[in-house]
Amino acid sequence: MYKILMVDDDAMILKDNQTYFSTMGYEVACAGTAREAEKIILSNALDCVILDVDLPDMSGFTLCEKIRTKTGLPIVFLSGYTEEENRIRGLSVGGDDYVCKPYSLRELELRVQARIRSGRAAKPPETLVYGHFSIYPSSCSASYGTRSVDFSSYEFDVLYFLAKHPGEIFTPDQIYDSVWKAPINKGQKSLQVIMGRIRKKLYEICPQHDYIQTKRYKGYLFVPEQETAL
Repeated sequence: MYKILMVDDDAMILKDNQTYFSTMGYEVACAGTAREAEKIILSNALDCVILDVDLPDMSGFTLCEKIRTKTGLPIVFLSGYTEEENRIRGLSVGGDDYVCKPYSLRELELRVQARIRSGRAAKPPETLVYGHFSIYPSSCSASYGTRSVDFSSYEFDVLYFLAKHPGEIFTPDQIYDSVWKAPINKGQKSLQVIMGRIRKKLYEICPQHDYIQTKRYKGYLFVPEQETAL
């Protein structure tokens, strides 16, 4: 089942889209503002965002640029602006597709499916396994034995990056640059919050070992259970 986020300040459009996609078997989250959408993206594992351009608190283009500093999540724009310059702008800020209103719900679904598939095909998921602990990119989740836990896109990106380099210490600057291609002044405190969430979730499935560890004044590292921290 794909999980998608619909972002639109028109309640009727939001309801119609949600009803259609839910009927087709999707798990649908909804947001009426850009800030609400950003919070949902931060705290959920999603497959695609359907994003209206004209939002009350921030343009969809601006939100897309913010999202792109943190995740490669597929983004499909919806807009009543049909001019070529708007379509070009939507794609230039990181959008994967641009659908003009009015539109066919079936066509929108096919476009969403295509973007989800192409995004996954571009980066074939590689499961990381360390003993009883496994990390699954295809579902943004991890398991230890029979216990499993889901991560938001932000959380999973950090966990996966560190786990691909076990035992290596990365500063916050390096993590921002490698994971989100963004400078550290975007929010070191936010990274600390994300690390706290990752550790809390990992503790739920494996309380006997700290996979994400901190080296004071140095940074963070992933330590497999069978290894000892440096």
